[in-house]
Amino acid sequence: MRTALRCFSLLLILAVSSVVHACPPSERAALLAFRAALHEPYLGIFNSWTGDDCCNRWHGISCDQVTHRVADISLRGEAEDPIFERAHRTGYMTGSISPEICKLTRLSSVIIADWKGITGEIPRCITSLPFLRILDLIGNRLSGDLPADIGRLRRLTVLNVADNLISGSIPASLTALTNLMHLDLRNNKFSGQLPRNFGNLRMLSRALLSRNQLSGSLPDSISKIYRLADLDLSQNQLSGVIPSWIGRMAVLATLNLDGNKFSGSIPPSILVSGISDLNLSRNYLTGNLPDVFKSQSYFTVLDLSYNNLKGPIPKSVSEASYIGHLDLSHNHLCGPIPNGAPFDHLEAASFVFNDCLCGKPLKAC
Repeated sequence: MRTALRCFSLLLILAVSSVVHACPPSERAALLAFRAALHEPYLGIFNSWTGDDCCNRWHGISCDQVTHRVADISLRGEAEDPIFERAHRTGYMTGSISPEICKLTRLSSVIIADWKGITGEIPRCITSLPFLRILDLIGNRLSGDLPADIGRLRRLTVLNVADNLISGSIPASLTALTNLMHLDLRNNKFSGQLPRNFGNLRMLSRALLSRNQLSGSLPDSISKIYRLADLDLSQNQLSGVIPSWIGRMAVLATLNLDGNKFSGSIPPSILVSGISDLNLSRNYLTGNLPDVFKSQSYFTVLDLSYNNLKGPIPKSVSEASYIGHLDLSHNHLCGPIPNGAPFDHLEAASFVFNDCLCGKPLKAC
């Protein structure tokens, strides 16, 4: 009898323990409501979402080990995962992101990326998640605008909504995200000007905003982002002059401003800076190419094509320690192409459609 009671007590303890360590029923219900708004017909991503414990082997769901609250949703349509390897295909999912996701109030990361067919808007309530650090919604068909109060997510370090259909202006409150390190808004329909206080994003290391409809000039406050290494504003409608301070940014290594409406001359400072990948092509830049190249000038890419630059190619270009790809085509340059590196390994395509350039690899002067 005593043995039977002990066995019963042990089973009761195990049963209670399993309930205590399972995710809360309310969070399980929120996840199932989130799932109900999505349709994934090929891979069975949600087949593992069964049972009472959403912390136990539900695909893409991670929980805090102490509180057993849902902490992370990580659902990628392009990932190194056996599900994708067995199917020999990437993911495709339709439907929308349900506001039920906002009931998971301890979420630290939300990754719903590269599903290609998810539509609708970003739920407004997502800005009420106080612990959110990563919001990655790249590669869907989300529309509408970025929530106006996105700045409430003060712990956010990654904001990635690239490759969607999001429109409207960049919310002014975004500049309150002082912990943000990675901002990716590429290939959307954002319009209007960059927020004047964009430089408040002091922790930012990557700002990728290409292929939108942004206009206006570059805010001077960008010069205060001392950690910024990559700035890509290509294929927008930005205008004004390229400011000289951009060449004095401490760690800036990639600067893509191609496909805009910038005018004026090229600031000499950016040719003797730490920028190694520089693309200023397809703008309205004028004046001579500055004769300021030095031994510390190092470029994997230097693309100045499709502008209105005039005058000769400076001889100091040969003093650069390295120039991998140089494109000066479609300008109004004139005179002999200098001898030696980097010109000895460049093809004619780098110099064509100028007024009167001559010498190798073009025709002799």
